[in-house]
Amino acid sequence: MIFIAAKFKVRPEYADQWPEHTREFTEATRNEPGCLWFDWSRSVEDPNEYVLLEAFKDDAAEAHVTSAHFKKAQQDLPPLLQETPRVRNMLIEGEHWDELGEMAVN
Repeated sequence: MIFIAAKFKVRPEYADQWPEHTREFTEATRNEPGCLWFDWSRSVEDPNEYVLLEAFKDDAAEAHVTSAHFKKAQQDLPPLLQETPRVRNMLIEGEHWDELGEMAVN
């Protein structure tokens, strides 16, 4: 799968409403064939930063970035940001989350 982690530094005046601003994009992406997950989290250290963890089956990421909802997000979301998002992506085996054995719950 292709695993992607992106950090979005949102303008303070939009930070509390960020989930609403991204709702249409998020829902459309989650409904794409090949999307394994697309999950937003808000930083506990910086209330203006959101982290997006997403994963796609190997061939699905290209369809995502060429989709109509992605192109719309490219227009709608940057004006709400303080800076260009930072991203890491990698190709990894499997299509699931592994257990964190070091913190196993008995």
